[in-house]
Amino acid sequence: MSIVEAIVIAIVEGLTEFLPVSSTGHMVIASSLLGIGSSDFTKLFEVAIQLGAILAVVILYWQKFMRFSQWQFYVKLFVGVLPALIFGYLFNDKIDAMLESPLVVALSMVLGGIVLLFVDRLFKNPTIESDDQITYPKAALIGLWQVISMIPGVSRSAATIIGGMQQKLTRNLAAEFSFFLAVPTMFAATGYSLFLKKWSGDGMERHGYELITASSQNLMAFAVGNVVAFIVALLSIKLFINYLKVYGFRAFGVYRIALGLILLVLIAMGGL
Repeated sequence: MSIVEAIVIAIVEGLTEFLPVSSTGHMVIASSLLGIGSSDFTKLFEVAIQLGAILAVVILYWQKFMRFSQWQFYVKLFVGVLPALIFGYLFNDKIDAMLESPLVVALSMVLGGIVLLFVDRLFKNPTIESDDQITYPKAALIGLWQVISMIPGVSRSAATIIGGMQQKLTRNLAAEFSFFLAVPTMFAATGYSLFLKKWSGDGMERHGYELITASSQNLMAFAVGNVVAFIVALLSIKLFINYLKVYGFRAFGVYRIALGLILLVLIAMGGL
């Protein structure tokens, strides 16, 4: 992977990680168009640069994450992330197989877009306006919604925001709780990919960190990718929250459907 390719994928990650459009789906598309989608380092890179996006959330909401006296907040995050940890561990190989399929991404884009067209109408009259009001059962149910996002193209952000609104959270709180829940979820996924999972690399099985440090080019791509993802994610989160307050999800639904249909056409023509 060249530095330019790393920057392109990192920009895609930073822009889409916290939007309800599927960062994984967009990175799969980007890497496929760049011709590097089948590389194990690319697959590792697409997970590992989430570290930059995680840091963006922690920096923007540092007061929330540093309130150590409010231990219930951390317990709710643990309860919310537990379903994803369990399902991710049990079905990791099947998830990896789906990551190689642009068709799965395209279909998920279209179906998810249809849902987003109507989500503002489906979940009206929210009653929960603060994370202090989120109970442990509600956190667990939102966590179950997050499991759906393991299908490439579904969008972790979309699944958890919809799950939050279904549990009567306001649109803004559902988005913020989705950001909070992303931190332990993405940290766990990145940690697993770096230190536990074996990657084939150049025909040799290595842990993720070994694959990254196998060459100066891989190490540079990893470092640059995380920095770029961090900067872009900072801007993306702020813009998304401001947009969501005024306009809701409809435009994201239209975008997903349009992109999904374009991908289906390209797949049918052999372009992907």
